Amino acid sequence: MSLSNQAEFGKIRAFLWPIYRNEMKKIIPMLLMIFLICFNYTILKNLKDSVVITAQSSGVEVIPFIKVWALLPMAILATYIFTKLSNRFSQERVFYLTITFFLVVFAIFAFLVYPYKNIIHPHEVADYLESIMPAGFKGLISMFRNWSFTVFYVFCELWSTMVLTVLFWGFANEVTKIVEARRFYGMMAVVGSFASTAAGVGANYLTINKNWDDSLQTLVSVVVLFGLATMVIFWWMNKNVLSDPSFKDLHETRVGVKKKQKISLREGFRFLSNSKYLVCIAVVVVCYNLVINMVEIVWKDQLYQLYPSGKEYNDYQNDMTSIVGLFATVISLFMSPLISRYGWTKTALITPIIMLVTSIGFFTFMLFRNDLHEPVYLLFGTTPLVIAVFFGAAQVCLSKACKFSIFDSTKEMAFIPLAHETKLKGKAAIDGVGSRLGKSGSSLIYQVLFMVFSTIGASAPYVALIIMVVIVGWIIAVKSLGLQFTSLVDDDGREEIGEKKESAVIGINPSDTPSNGLQPTLGL
Repeated sequence: MSLSNQAEFGKIRAFLWPIYRNEMKKIIPMLLMIFLICFNYTILKNLKDSVVITAQSSGVEVIPFIKVWALLPMAILATYIFTKLSNRFSQERVFYLTITFFLVVFAIFAFLVYPYKNIIHPHEVADYLESIMPAGFKGLISMFRNWSFTVFYVFCELWSTMVLTVLFWGFANEVTKIVEARRFYGMMAVVGSFASTAAGVGANYLTINKNWDDSLQTLVSVVVLFGLATMVIFWWMNKNVLSDPSFKDLHETRVGVKKKQKISLREGFRFLSNSKYLVCIAVVVVCYNLVINMVEIVWKDQLYQLYPSGKEYNDYQNDMTSIVGLFATVISLFMSPLISRYGWTKTALITPIIMLVTSIGFFTFMLFRNDLHEPVYLLFGTTPLVIAVFFGAAQVCLSKACKFSIFDSTKEMAFIPLAHETKLKGKAAIDGVGSRLGKSGSSLIYQVLFMVFSTIGASAPYVALIIMVVIVGWIIAVKSLGLQFTSLVDDDGREEIGEKKESAVIGINPSDTPSNGLQPTLGL
């Protein structure tokens, strides 16, 4: 926290609650919204893994295939639909439509589809395919065999992208200034991290002494309830807080209000590629998602060997989530002081550096665990598998904690200085598709490795090497983005106003816009 804020609020309040009285109506609803959305995100994240990994004739191998052949196309489609809706309806109405659609899908799966899973899944056809196809295709066949689980997995993943990242953070970036973000975003990170802890503890409490089928329906019911509560809070905030004319972009219906020049999907990404600033944000997003997903596949394979049943696997994931939330909450408390004292670039570098260090530790232990079998048993009285899962869990804990607390906040701050159109469309493309490219890229790498080595364990040394190279590229992108971000804001953290200033920094020529002076709409 800056010295001026410390003097005005006092050291303790500047650290815990650096909010002015007139900002209460704005920040409290946003904190409630991010709590509910992150709570749902955590529940869905743990559910989707438990459902697909522990399904009949399935395993961790199914995840890379889902992310390439189901999730990536759906992410592109979702981004396309979101942009079409944004062109036609107000940002406020798009929020309601999107969340409602997700909640309906989750309810249909839990209460109408899942109870009949053994009837609708083509097990006989899948068994035949397994008998004639190479072992490396096991994950692809499992994706087809348990197709309804695959659909559920995809929509759970898209919740994190479309609702948490695109809708909520896009909304937050629209109504928050840089000077506010340096105080607000750290607090949002704390609340979001605490939501993960609450979700892990709450999920295990709500499902104690219940079988797996009842547990799934109970947790989906909570997701639907919290999703409805999110929309109510958002409605109240738009009606009572964001009524000022400066927020008219949130409430305006696009059709008939602004005539926009539409361009194609290819031209949309060409728009992004012409901006060095947006490219750097995209590289950071892709690198994070590629690294964390490559690490998690190896760790989840170890975890599945230790806990093969759906209930045990989900319970462990919930416990892990609670620990991640605690770590993230502690780190988030220091987020605002970190940015104020060390600047955006050094704060943003924390995540890749921690992931580099923890990845080295995890893979070193995993690759040499056979050599450590005897000393591990003598020291801890357990098997190397248990220790491998523990070390992997520690790595995932730290990386996820940094993601919730530091990575998301610094990434979202990078969007704030941009113009409304650039921010909205660029963010939808980067978060809607860029994150999926990272996840799908890691999945494609795994598919190639499966064809060569058949198992995750045999592929681990090459996975480790790829991760190290990607993290180095990530660090370079953060440094470049930091220089550009600094030039877009003044010394007090306020956005530099002016089209020429933004054009010079992010690389978009004002002459590239339509003749009527309006920004082009990306037809993604």
